[in-house]
Formats: sequence, C-alpha cells, structure tokens
Amino acid sequence: MKKMVLSFLSSLKLTIALLIIIAALSILGTVIPQEYGAGESFTRMSPGLVKTFRSLQLLDLYHSVWFIILMCLLSLNLIACSLKRFPTSWKLFTATPSLDRTKPFEDLSPDNIVMIEGERSGITSRVERLLMKRYKRFRRKDTDTATTFYGEKGAYSHFGVYIVHASILIIIAGAIIGSLWGFEGFVNLAEGEFTDTVYVGRQKSLKKLDYTVRCDKFSIAYYDNGMPKEYRSDLSFLENNAVIFQGPLLVNHPVTIKGIKFYQASYGTIPGGRVHITITRGNDKGTTLTVNLKDSFYLKENGAKVTIQRIEGDFMSMGPAVLLSIHSSETNMQLWVFKDIEKMKRAIPNLLQKVPKFNPGLFKPYYFELNSIAQTYYTGLQVSYDPGVSTVAIGAFSIVIGFFLAFFSSHKRLWVRVDEQEGKTRIMVSVQSNKDPVGLEREREYLLRHFKKGS
Repeated sequence: MKKMVLSFLSSLKLTIALLIIIAALSILGTVIPQEYGAGESFTRMSPGLVKTFRSLQLLDLYHSVWFIILMCLLSLNLIACSLKRFPTSWKLFTATPSLDRTKPFEDLSPDNIVMIEGERSGITSRVERLLMKRYKRFRRKDTDTATTFYGEKGAYSHFGVYIVHASILIIIAGAIIGSLWGFEGFVNLAEGEFTDTVYVGRQKSLKKLDYTVRCDKFSIAYYDNGMPKEYRSDLSFLENNAVIFQGPLLVNHPVTIKGIKFYQASYGTIPGGRVHITITRGNDKGTTLTVNLKDSFYLKENGAKVTIQRIEGDFMSMGPAVLLSIHSSETNMQLWVFKDIEKMKRAIPNLLQKVPKFNPGLFKPYYFELNSIAQTYYTGLQVSYDPGVSTVAIGAFSIVIGFFLAFFSSHKRLWVRVDEQEGKTRIMVSVQSNKDPVGLEREREYLLRHFKKGS
C-alpha cells in the first residue's frame, strides 16, 4: 500500500494533471472577476451566477480551500519525485569509476586517437597539465605500458532539477504565508482626512495600522484632450503625532511603509470640504460665507460661535445638508441645515415640529440657508501587506539557478590513455556526457587539437 501511494505521488502523470488543472483554474481566476477589487463587474452578472461562483469559491479563487489543496498536492508530488530519484543522482555524483576499465576505449573511432612522435613520459606530462586545467575531479594511474587519466566536471548538474523542485516549494510556501498572514485592503481619504484603519474585503473586517496615513493634497494633470495624464496623492505617515514619511504617491509608483505597500488605485469627488452658507437676521439682507469643514465663524450681534461639524452630500436621502454646532453664552445646540428644506417641508407635513433640529431658524433670531456644497477630491488607496514576498523572491532567484544547472550544464566524464604503438606515442580519448552532445563534441575536438599541437 505504501509503495502504491508513493508511486502515485511520484507519478509524472500526476504532475502533468495537476499543472493542467492549476493552469485552467488560473485562467478562470483571470476571466472571472475576483470578489474584492472587482468593482462594478458584479452589477453586470446575474445574482444566481454570482451565488454559484461564490459557493464554488471562484470569486476568491486563489484563497479557496481547494486551490490550496491543489498546491499541497503539487508540493507532495514534487517531494515524492525528488525522494524517488535523488539516490540515483547522488550515486552518479559520488561515483568514482575504476581506472582499470577498458570499456571506454573499446571500439574507439580513429577520430579519437592521436599518434605523436616523441617520448611517452614527456607527452604524458603535457597531457596531464592540460587535463588538470580543465577538470577538477582528476585522477591518474600508471602501469608499465600505459598511463590512464580520468576527469570529470559538471557533476553538480544532476542536482539542477532538485533545486527547481525546492524552489517551487519555497514559492508555494511564500504564497501560502502571504495568503494566511497577509492582507489587501482599501481606504478612501479626502483631502485633509487621516486614518489608521483600512477595510480588508476578503476578511470583511477593519485592519488597524501601526501608524496614521493622511492625505495632504490630491491633484490631477490632464492631457490637451482632457484625458487624465497623472493623478497624485501627497501623503504623510505619522507615528505618535510625528511624521515618519512624507511624499507623493503615483500610479505604478507605490510607497512602502514598514513592509506595507500603498498603491494609487482610484480617485473621485465627494461633497464636502467647503460650504457656501447664508445667514439672515430678521429682515436683514443676509450675509453669505464660504466656510471649510471644522472651521468656525462668529455671529457679530451676540458673538455666538458657529462650527461646521459635518457635511453630507445626501443626508438620510433628503439631499445636501450641513451640521452646525452653535455655542453662545446662553445656549449650546446643534442643527441641520438642508439645501432643499422647503421641498422637504412640503413633502413631510409638520417636519420642523417633529424634528426641531432640522429647523434652520432654531437659533433665533437667525436663519441659516445652505446655498451649495463644494466638491472635494478623495484618493482611493490600495493597501497591501504580503509577509511571504521575500520567501517568493528567494524561490524565484533559486529557480533560475536550478534551471541553469538543469538545462545549461552537463556532467562530462573523460578517459584518456597514453601508451606506445608502432614506435609512436598513442593518445586515446573517450568522452561521455549525460546531455549537451554539441558541447561534448566541442570538448573532444578541443582536447584532440591540443594533444596534436603538443600543448
């Protein structure tokens, strides 16, 4: 039973099947909008289709249980394949062939034999010097009639495939680390706003940061045809009320603070930031002021302080409104001033009696009128933390080394025998390689050419 399981896990067919399934699912993950970050894509899909996709975890495919199971199966497959084949590779790496072997020189082609005039001892020394320069693992054996050399290089190429396997496991581990302990959140900030929390859609929760991010300014540059050329957020990051970083955030130029990356994801406009309000006292003509959010102004007659506490673009579905906080020596109160108060009074009889705070004349003898709310920009930030990214980077770097060893290096082995025949010194060359026949042929030609030259 154990052998059957190991045979199944180490099967090449299983590897191919898993890779095909993972590739197909990755295509699905690209085609099907992923739930968090899909924007308005869901509005074009039927509720039934969305429900089906969600039940199959296709809307969060890369964090789904079965996708992680596939990754684990692929990992087990790679481990089983490596364990099954590693002993053979280790044996080839550590093997030390006997120098008494004659098989490498049997049926040797005449092209692999060089006949040279000269003493065997001197030629043997020249051959040895050349081989020692080119081969690290080098041995020599002398007999009365011949000298045999053995050399090899590139034996480490047998481990290239295992480095590739290990690198893939490291990359998978890094991806799982990022999936379990990382997060991807979003936050919208109007100019002047700040926050230390972001909304993590996948977890449907708020994530508190170790610092505060503030949007100091948002600006857009346009092309001549009116298309946006660049949008930029000037951000400040504060810790214990001290700025730890301040700078611009641009598209494709994220800012990293304590391992958390901030991306410029979107922007838009919202009502707020500044209001135009008219104050009338009795039959006076009235005074119109432009006031920013959280700013205050004073009423001349009694010195009451009026502060803009909140600005809403559509408060309770009743239109634009602003919350005023009024402080005087006689009273403290808050009241809402609606832009469409007259329309509201017609639609809801006795509205001001039912909700006195909606009465723009509640603070007598003054009457407040909201003329307009200026639009202000907000910046949409994508906030990403992936603790597995360094692990993935290590895996990506090592997989390049593994591919280089697996595809661009080879284990070359060489046997050279020097003896005498017909009054001349004979050099016989036999070369073998586990791959790269072109490189092997170049090596053979190089050696024979230099043996003939006597160098």
